[in-house]
Amino acid sequence: MSTSKYVQMILNGTITSLTTVIPVKLDVLPPSLTVQPYVQKELSVLIGLIGGIKGRLIIDTSEQGIDTIGQAMFGMSIEGEMIESFTGELGNMVAGNLCTLLEKDGLHLDISPPTVMAGETKFFGFTQAFKLPVRLEDGTMLHVLLTMDEPA
Repeated sequence: MSTSKYVQMILNGTITSLTTVIPVKLDVLPPSLTVQPYVQKELSVLIGLIGGIKGRLIIDTSEQGIDTIGQAMFGMSIEGEMIESFTGELGNMVAGNLCTLLEKDGLHLDISPPTVMAGETKFFGFTQAFKLPVRLEDGTMLHVLLTMDEPA
């Protein structure tokens, strides 16, 4: 299967996974290619993808975005030490759901444990990257970054 087909499958699966996991109205904007370095401004979680394709899924957001999602899921604010913890768990939930969806389409992927990054961070070292902007119902943005290495 071509890399472009894998990318399409993963992006579509990511959209489905986000709408399944995050219980708020999402407005998914068109994806675009992005170049390195990709700069996160505040908070993100990185999940490695290994298997039919090698790459990384990065969910880049803000404390406000995490709080919005946490309030919708749990009915309470996510603050303090819980921000980073919940960011990692959100990454696990989205990536795990994505793998389950892709398995049904014949693409087997395993995921790495989440790596949470806070503050401004630059990402380098990827062959290609696709950015999928997602607006939450309160206007807060999530940016899902899918970085691709060579197919496995």
